[in-house]
Amino acid sequence: MPRIVIAECKQEVSTFNPTPSRYEDFRIVRGAAMVDYHRGGGEEVSGAISVFDADSSVQILPAFGASANTSGGVLSAESFQRLSGDFLRSLAEAGPADGVYFCLHGAMQAENEDDPEGYLLREARRICGEKIPFVVSLDLHGILTDRMLEHSDAVVPYHTYPHVDFFQTGARAATLLLKILKGHARPVTARVKIPALVRGDELITDTGSIRECIQLSQQVEAGEWGLSAGVMWGNPFTDVPELRTNSIVCMDGDEAAAREQALALANLFWKHHSQMQVPLTSLAESVRQAAELKSGTVVMMDAADATSSGASGDSNAILGELMRQGYRGTVLTPIVDPAAVRQAFEAGVGATVQVSIGGALDPVRFPPIKLEARVRSLSDGKFLSESFGWKWDSGNTAVLQSGNYTLVVGTRPVSLFDRSWFFANGQDPKRFNVVVVKSPHCEHHMFADWCAKLINVDAPGSTSANLLSLGHTRCARPMFPLDGEIAFEPVADIFRR
Repeated sequence: MPRIVIAECKQEVSTFNPTPSRYEDFRIVRGAAMVDYHRGGGEEVSGAISVFDADSSVQILPAFGASANTSGGVLSAESFQRLSGDFLRSLAEAGPADGVYFCLHGAMQAENEDDPEGYLLREARRICGEKIPFVVSLDLHGILTDRMLEHSDAVVPYHTYPHVDFFQTGARAATLLLKILKGHARPVTARVKIPALVRGDELITDTGSIRECIQLSQQVEAGEWGLSAGVMWGNPFTDVPELRTNSIVCMDGDEAAAREQALALANLFWKHHSQMQVPLTSLAESVRQAAELKSGTVVMMDAADATSSGASGDSNAILGELMRQGYRGTVLTPIVDPAAVRQAFEAGVGATVQVSIGGALDPVRFPPIKLEARVRSLSDGKFLSESFGWKWDSGNTAVLQSGNYTLVVGTRPVSLFDRSWFFANGQDPKRFNVVVVKSPHCEHHMFADWCAKLINVDAPGSTSANLLSLGHTRCARPMFPLDGEIAFEPVADIFRR
């Protein structure tokens, strides 16, 4: 009976977020508890377990599961040492295996390691052996390094953005691992490096031009010899040496076909790359446009402070500009500010407090704003996400009202790619004239389908879509758009074990 080890380690970081991530920011499950946590769920490991459960000829050996509660800053050296130590020790304790499924993200970075996933895979080889198959699922925002490819037999990336195929990606990876274990597949992978960092609506897989690449990837996988395929455009905020876009194709033994399809994917991506930048509206102009609207809700997308992309969540930039211009409509905005929350809890519901809002984690970018506000409500910050029903925790949370401004204020960052934090704290976005959304994209029904106007705001922040404003120093150059339009001569690199 083949023994399959399952191991998970996922985090996405922004190099430009000054607040480091810590070990305590991860959800950790070990051994049998890992299966109990994921079985019947909707994440990648859940999808993989569903495939393994359906095959009575294999035995699951759950090792270690770590997933960051939300994206954040660079992981501290001490925390990565502890996290990687736990991860690798669990592999050794799982015992001899015939194959391993790794659920990784790809866009981690630690103070002492630019390629944490590659490090984990290399060290896992030393523990598990050079010959057993490793299949790795990855977020398409992952940074795909040579070391990751050298130490895996196949990688399987997401196909959707916004991401809705977590479960399906894990199932694809598990299905591929079983094929390899049963001698039905001999993976060979082709990877093309594409010198582009991209952001914007053209990357929405249902409607943007990127769907052509995803459709081709799915056609490759559905073909007789296709094993996995995709485009990974990386996380442009994780400034490491191998940051870029990649096309990747894994075929069953057919190197020529893998090379041909990877080049086709890369060229198809490059055909559209110049339009894969979101048009941004300045802070001042965004507020002027909001003020001109006489009815309905204006959604101001603050992707520069997107906690799901690695930002700190404490930006007050849009709030400050609305106040500076004397905006009179009702405003709903999320923000992280532990000190303001403590004041609200000490004062109690109904009390009036004098608080400094913003810049709690990134004070250089976001000088605090002094407000007098009434404490509308208090909560422990524990809630379920609207999108997937996942357990999220913003720490103690307060709703503060200062005139026409309603602020949902948390103790720690939480993902904001849906409306669940607003709803959990009694706030319905449809009842406000302006809603600040700290995410690059949400599912259409959440905001775009009903709002009167959606503005992508050029605000400061560590995940700004204005990539030239961030100050990349580590990634390879030349790189679009950091160096303007550049030449692209695609070359396919081949990896096989």
